[in-house]
Amino acid sequence: MRATTYPARLLVFLFCAAALAAISLPGDASFAQDKPNRPPWAQKSKPASAPASQPADEADDSQDSASQRGRIRVNVNLVNVLVSVLDEHNRPAPDLPRESFHLFEEGVEQKIDVFEPETQLPLDLALMIDSSLSAHKEIAFEQEAAAHFISQVLRPGDRLAVYAVGESVTQLAGFSDNVATLQAAVHRMPSDAGTSLYDAVLLASHSLEHRGEDRRRVIILVTDAGETTSTSDFDAARKAAVRSGSLLYTIVIRPVKNESGRNTAGEHALETITDTMGGAMFYPDVASELDAIFDRINRELRTQYRLGYYPNPRGPANTYRQIEVKVPGKFQVRHRKSYLTGPQ
Repeated sequence: MRATTYPARLLVFLFCAAALAAISLPGDASFAQDKPNRPPWAQKSKPASAPASQPADEADDSQDSASQRGRIRVNVNLVNVLVSVLDEHNRPAPDLPRESFHLFEEGVEQKIDVFEPETQLPLDLALMIDSSLSAHKEIAFEQEAAAHFISQVLRPGDRLAVYAVGESVTQLAGFSDNVATLQAAVHRMPSDAGTSLYDAVLLASHSLEHRGEDRRRVIILVTDAGETTSTSDFDAARKAAVRSGSLLYTIVIRPVKNESGRNTAGEHALETITDTMGGAMFYPDVASELDAIFDRINRELRTQYRLGYYPNPRGPANTYRQIEVKVPGKFQVRHRKSYLTGPQ
């Protein structure tokens, strides 16, 4: 009787043992690896681990560092300042070393992190010509001088747009490097009754503001400075100019030399905006001097210094900060006087 039942019990025992061995949680590698008495074919392979001298978390950090090395980081806090330096004869002063420049924000000297003795940043220019009846007497000289300037100033990568400034401000040619198209736009300048100078500065500033941070922004305004019909005011025009970071070069064609016989309020307003933006004012005695003035602007744009710095301390968000650049010696230094901080 026992001889017949013993093998059956043995079979039941072996079946139960096999069932218990099979009850292991799926993916529980540690359970299997903790059984050294298992034959080699029953052992589960261990996952590859970091070398003993480099813990796993450090290995992850090194992989992150390697991926970060392939990225270019841009610090949006960098403030660029274009600087024109003229000698005692009003000629551009090139080849000055970094040590000659001292840059201040709100009276605190800043470390100059970027220095280009002759910046190669491309130009975006808004050429604005007064087309009012009061300025129309000299329009032929203005057109010829402007056409000559266009052919001289544009280099590969530069762009220029042409505007007529009358009672309304009209874009005659969009930003382009097509010299023939731009010159043709200058020569079809219409005539208008009024002069909207503040509107012109505001419109040009808004147009240039969106042209890209890696470009120089310049407004060149040829006018008799007789503001009469703007819908925007002085403060709006100046704020837009500061926000755009543009330079303003103003050429005032005065039909009447005596101040008592002309509107000088527009001249004084343009002087203030031009000084804030870091450009220059020109008062030719005769229209034939326009060619020489345009040539001077062209030379100045080609010999500008570019300074860049990270403000320390950084000003609060959306506030205007005052800038001053000093160069020891008998030099005239021009640059934008302020900028608007971005969000924190």
